[in-house]
Amino acid sequence: MTAIKTAATHQAAVLGVGAHRPPRIIDNEEVCTWIDSSDEWIQQRTGIRTRRWAAPDVSVVDMSEDAGAKALAAAGLGGSDVDAVILATVSHPYQTPAAAAVVAHRLGATPAAAFDVSAGCAGFCHGIALAADLVRGGTARNVLVVGAEKLSDFTDKHDRSTAFLFADGAGAVVVGRAEEAGVGPTVWGSDGGQADLIRSKFPWTDLRTPATDAALAAEDPAEVGDVERWPYLEQQGQSVFRWAVWQMAPVAQAALDAAGVQAQDIDVFVPHQANARIIDAMVKQLKLPDTVHIARDIVDSGNTSAASIPLALERAMADGDAPAGGLALLIGYGAGLSYAAQVVRLP
Repeated sequence: MTAIKTAATHQAAVLGVGAHRPPRIIDNEEVCTWIDSSDEWIQQRTGIRTRRWAAPDVSVVDMSEDAGAKALAAAGLGGSDVDAVILATVSHPYQTPAAAAVVAHRLGATPAAAFDVSAGCAGFCHGIALAADLVRGGTARNVLVVGAEKLSDFTDKHDRSTAFLFADGAGAVVVGRAEEAGVGPTVWGSDGGQADLIRSKFPWTDLRTPATDAALAAEDPAEVGDVERWPYLEQQGQSVFRWAVWQMAPVAQAALDAAGVQAQDIDVFVPHQANARIIDAMVKQLKLPDTVHIARDIVDSGNTSAASIPLALERAMADGDAPAGGLALLIGYGAGLSYAAQVVRLP
C-alpha cells in the first residue's frame, strides 16, 4: 500500500499580538438611561464600569483589519507571510462571505485560506487550536487568528439582563513556526443540550419581512412597533453563571495538566471576560498564587465575546503585567455551550 506523504512536523508559538478598541466609551450611567438599574448594581453583579461601542459605520471587518495589522507588525511580518486567516465572531452580519476572507484581502494576505469560526465566546481559543495544528502539521507557516465582535448591533438596549454586558472590539495574534513549543494541547468541548442558555432570539429566516429602519433606530420600541423582530442576543444569566463557575475551572486545570505545567508556573491567567465574579471563582478553584496576574479587562471593556481574550491579553502585555516569554493560561466559554482552553507562551 502506498503511503500518503505528509509535511514535516513543526512547533507552533504565538509571535505577535494586536488589538482594536473603539474610541466611544459608554459608562454605566449611560446604560442606566436605557434600563432601570444603577452603576452600583452593575458593578456588583458583573464588575463592569465602562464598555466600548464601535461607530455605526465601523464593522467587524474594519476592527479585525486594524487588530490583525498590529499583530503582524508585532510579529515582524507582512500580509504576504500569512497562509491562513481564522476569524472568530458571532456578530458579522453577513451569512456569507466570511469576514476572514475580506480581512485577508485588506491585509494583503491573498491567496491565504480564510474562514470564520462560530463558537461564541470560546471562538478565539478554538482559533488558536486550529492555527497551532495547521502550523504543527506543516499546512501553514503563519496563521492570523482574530477574535472580533460588534455586539452593539445585537444588544437590546431595553433588556435589563443584557444591556449592560455586551461591547465591541477586536484582538488578534499570529501563530507561526518556532524552535520550541509555544502552544499547549487544547482541552475543548461542547454541550448542545444547553444551547438555549445563550442564543439569538430567533433565526434570520424569520426576518423575511424585516423591521423598518425607524424601528431599528428607535430608543423606545413601543413607539414604532415590531422592533423585537430583530434577533437580539439573549441569555439565561444565572444558569450560565453556575455552569461557568462550576464546570470551567476543571477544564482550565485539564489544560494545565495537558501542557505539563502547574498553577505556579503560570504568569498570567486570561479567561473569557464575561463576569468578574466568575473570574474570581475560577481563580479560587484553580488555587492560583498571588504571583499570577489575573486579566480583568472586563472592568473597562465589557463582554466582547470572541474578542475578549485577545483584548485582555494585549492589555496585560502592554501594561507590563504579562512578561515577554511568560506562560499564559487561556480559557473561553459561552454560547453553544462551547468551551476551549490552552496554555501559550507569550511572544
